[in-house]
Amino acid sequence: MRVADLVALDVHVHVEVSAGGHNSLPPHLMSGSAAYFKVAGEERTRTVPEIAAYYRERRMAAVVFTVDAEAATGHPPISSEEIAEECAEHADVLVPFASVDPWRGRAAVRRAVALVERYGVRGFKFHPSLGAFHPNDRMLYPLYDVLQDSGMVALFHTGQTGIGAGLPGGGGIRLKYSDPMAVDDVAADFPDLRIVLAHPSFPWQDAALAIATHKPLVHIDLSGWSPKYFPPQLVRYANTLLREKVLFGSDFPVITPDRWLADFAKLDVRPEVVPMILKENAVRLLGLGDA
Repeated sequence: MRVADLVALDVHVHVEVSAGGHNSLPPHLMSGSAAYFKVAGEERTRTVPEIAAYYRERRMAAVVFTVDAEAATGHPPISSEEIAEECAEHADVLVPFASVDPWRGRAAVRRAVALVERYGVRGFKFHPSLGAFHPNDRMLYPLYDVLQDSGMVALFHTGQTGIGAGLPGGGGIRLKYSDPMAVDDVAADFPDLRIVLAHPSFPWQDAALAIATHKPLVHIDLSGWSPKYFPPQLVRYANTLLREKVLFGSDFPVITPDRWLADFAKLDVRPEVVPMILKENAVRLLGLGDA
């Protein structure tokens, strides 16, 4: 990856369809999120090679992943192994993250080891609300041991989710699981684990800022919202105390990097901070170079 040639690095990109046409979410959640984000069709059916072409055209790189929440949803996930293998064919623009359902217990730990050692993933995505688990549940601690020991990044969905929004009962998805304060326990108990709190953490934005300020290896990505809706305190901290710990993320395909960047350009972000948010902080976090 020629980092110097990139204009940005998007740390939050979902693979929503496999090479064989399998969707990442069950039909009712897929259609519900399409209505919530007002996006469907071509944008949501891009395979990994098509995502690579999309980002290559924009001179960007992307961290890509799916979410394994089969125990809670009953829906088989897209294979993280498949995603990693396809990313290896597009290593100039794609960085693979994996996802394992923590409810699988020891099997999840064994699979995480294999994904690190055999498939070269650089991090793991967790969606506590979709997967119905608290991040500080001790059942996840053997999994975090693997991630910390192998230098992985743990990326946690935080705050409200568009998945299930507007459906009866929110599609059965409970927001309580994505309170970032539970991740504070993880950061305290695993001090060498690099952590990303994904999204503006509504309604817990101040908690996320406090955690990222207090815990040295906790970062915040700005995905899932158009920047024009960012709360003022998030912009203020991105400009100052957290300038080296805030990351560009779009939440593609439900929010495109084109839309995100256009709205971000209208924010009052200091000129010297912009390249840090768009690329430099993520390059450092992920340990990327020009190899």
